[in-house]
Amino acid sequence: MIILFSYYINFLLGYIWHIGIYLSFFIFLLLTIALTTLLERKVMGSVQRRRGPNVAGLFGFLQPIADGLKLFLKEIIIPTNSNVFLFLIAPIFTLFSSILLWLVIPFNKTVALLDTPHSMLYLLAISSLAVYGIIFSGWSSNSKYAFSGGLRSSAQMISYEVSISFVWLVIALLGESLNLCDIVKKQEETTWFIVPVLPLYIIFFIIVLAETNRAPFDLPEAEAELVAGYNVEYSSIAFALFFLGEYANMALMSSLLTIFFLGGWLPLFFLSISPYLWFGFKVSLHLVIFIWVRATLPRYRYDQLMKLGWKKIMPLTVIFMLFCIISMFLIKLYIVILYPLNIYISLLIIRGVILLSLFYVISYFIIICKDYFRYIYNRFVFFGNGY
Repeated sequence: MIILFSYYINFLLGYIWHIGIYLSFFIFLLLTIALTTLLERKVMGSVQRRRGPNVAGLFGFLQPIADGLKLFLKEIIIPTNSNVFLFLIAPIFTLFSSILLWLVIPFNKTVALLDTPHSMLYLLAISSLAVYGIIFSGWSSNSKYAFSGGLRSSAQMISYEVSISFVWLVIALLGESLNLCDIVKKQEETTWFIVPVLPLYIIFFIIVLAETNRAPFDLPEAEAELVAGYNVEYSSIAFALFFLGEYANMALMSSLLTIFFLGGWLPLFFLSISPYLWFGFKVSLHLVIFIWVRATLPRYRYDQLMKLGWKKIMPLTVIFMLFCIISMFLIKLYIVILYPLNIYISLLIIRGVILLSLFYVISYFIIICKDYFRYIYNRFVFFGNGY
């Protein structure tokens, strides 16, 4: 009897311990989102030559808490003839689908709430569900503005999820694993992946901007056309949940950029600083770039956004994926078969393959930039001749 009682006590204590860990992580994530909003307002204020928040608390550090308290105290307004259940469940679904993605993010070699060998597949599966929250909010609001914003957002996110899958496939091939910790360990053994695939890093950053509905791709929230997009009918805490979900996705994508290309928690120049500080520094650097892009670039038109995703970004990611597959195959072929035969013949074959690959990449780059080249020709050649 005593043994059974002690077993139940240990089980209960372990259950409470795990609940405490998840609750602490949730509070840490909310504080991270709050500091991200403060960072955005401070950086945009600096870019626009103004102070930003500086009244609530020291240097404005209490401003996110004041904003959250204000939204919490506001009245929740439900539109007439709306689907009340979907209207109320959509912001909750959006926030918790964003939080679920954080479970597999490793902050150190051993610090991850859910360390699964297929964490990249988990990220793809959960991130594909996030679009439903926006569709539900737009459809259930009984508003043409909200419905148009929901359709825009769903089309945009689905379009760029295709490209993001190809990018993640390249990272999985380079890291030889679907586990995020193994990908960072592979970069520790070789080099950071930003070195061999720098163009892919830039492409992935553009895709992330579109996937998180951030400027210059914030078409679902185009205030000049749709008032506020899919969340135009929301107020109070429901609007705050959408707000928290957007910034949680923004911080998550910054973490993935850090893990995939900048070595995660790995130090720079062997500086002996805490890996948590290195990881936070790299994530903060990406967040500043997010905000810098928003403060600098104008918004795209919707047709330009879709053309960029389907006709330029996706073919480029497919080319990089095929190039990565062929390169890894040739390297293994060179090691196993060609190297023992003749060093000159093997080097000649590899140089030919590299030149052929560069030819295809440069040709595709010229095709993409043909409009720009045509503009340069008309501006400096055609009009320069006096016509």
